[in-house]
Amino acid sequence: MKSNIANRISDFFVNYFSLNGQLVSQEQAEQNIRDGVSFRGTNILILILAILIASLGLNTNSTAVIIGAMLISPLMGPIIGIGLGVGIHDFDLIKRCVRNLLMAAVFSVIASTLFFLISPVNEQHSELLARTSPTIYDVLIGFVGGGAGIIALGSTNKGNVIPGVAIATALMPPLCTAGYGLATWQLNYFFGASYLFIINSIYIAFATFIGVKLMKYKGLVTDNARARRVRRIVYTLAILTMLPSIYLTYNMLRDSRFTMNADRFIQHECDFPDTQVLSRKASLLHGRKELTITLIGRPLPPDSLHLALASKLKYYGLAGTELTVIQGGGYDRSGDDDTKSNFSDIFAMTQATITRQQSVIDSLQGALAAAHTSTVDAPEISPEVKVLFPAVKEIAVATTVSASTTGQKSDTVNVALITTHGRFDRAERRKLAEYLETRLRLADVKVVDM
Repeated sequence: MKSNIANRISDFFVNYFSLNGQLVSQEQAEQNIRDGVSFRGTNILILILAILIASLGLNTNSTAVIIGAMLISPLMGPIIGIGLGVGIHDFDLIKRCVRNLLMAAVFSVIASTLFFLISPVNEQHSELLARTSPTIYDVLIGFVGGGAGIIALGSTNKGNVIPGVAIATALMPPLCTAGYGLATWQLNYFFGASYLFIINSIYIAFATFIGVKLMKYKGLVTDNARARRVRRIVYTLAILTMLPSIYLTYNMLRDSRFTMNADRFIQHECDFPDTQVLSRKASLLHGRKELTITLIGRPLPPDSLHLALASKLKYYGLAGTELTVIQGGGYDRSGDDDTKSNFSDIFAMTQATITRQQSVIDSLQGALAAAHTSTVDAPEISPEVKVLFPAVKEIAVATTVSASTTGQKSDTVNVALITTHGRFDRAERRKLAEYLETRLRLADVKVVDM
């Protein structure tokens, strides 16, 4: 019974994935590939025009124009030809394809460089920036796209596979971005885009080589030693090309994870009643983590706010992050010295005003304490309590007089009435009492549930 089920499953996959009767002859497939290897006359002119179209698309950030240029470009020919040459041991074809591909790349970079030198628009757009940081995903796109290309070239029904591969692997835009990097002397653009073009070229050729082997194309020579040496070179190049992309992928994932953790931290810990998050900036550069949060609305005590938020960073995978909280705007640190001086004077005047106001508050608190009765304005401290003690839902603080029923002398009592949700144990109550004693300058505050 089990054997019958296994046979049925095997037959199902064989019927659907078998290539019998769907492949053209090796001679016909080779001819189709060899016809696209040459770069002379019309091919080179079409390539230059396609480069100019792609450069215009990158310059105007037009995806449609870039796709059109990729469809026009004849760059796929020599790349697939390299894979075919390695697979069938045609070393003359390999040399011709490598030479044509290098010439095509050089002409493309020269054309795009000249375009961006005379172009009045040198603004960096997303389509340009996307071509400067290749990752392991680009390796996979090149490999899978090359696999689809060789299967299509070797089959009787090619459909729209080759144009689709040209779009997916995106050979033209990296060459245009490399020219942009040279024209604007931004070598990081040039090297990043050149590396992306190399990734695409090598892995399309590598996939073609594997496809040729799987389709059992016969080799043209019997020099097995030379064929093995060429294969070793191919495998080595594939591995060496992949290694930098793995490192770049790791950096991309690390930056993405840091940004996601920062967003989660802000969403859960920066939810204040009368204060909103205006903007945030999370950056991870050379191992240094920085998170800047700008708040707008009712100002919160900066020292308590920073202390409370910084203590929560480790719970969101942000340990070691340098946290900066800006309230009510700020000033541009890159401004001139006079501007900085003016803002410093305003800041000093504001601090002096706050100090005078605090003195008045202290004197009023002293007067109220002397009168043996007082009610503390709870809304004044509620934002701080929310940050420092999230389990506290409501709070009211009052100073009153306690009278003994046994005839003992009455005394002043400081009471904090609270309602809580979640866990709020004795240790947290003690911390709340100590905070209120320090913040409100009261002696021996008792915390009582309402």
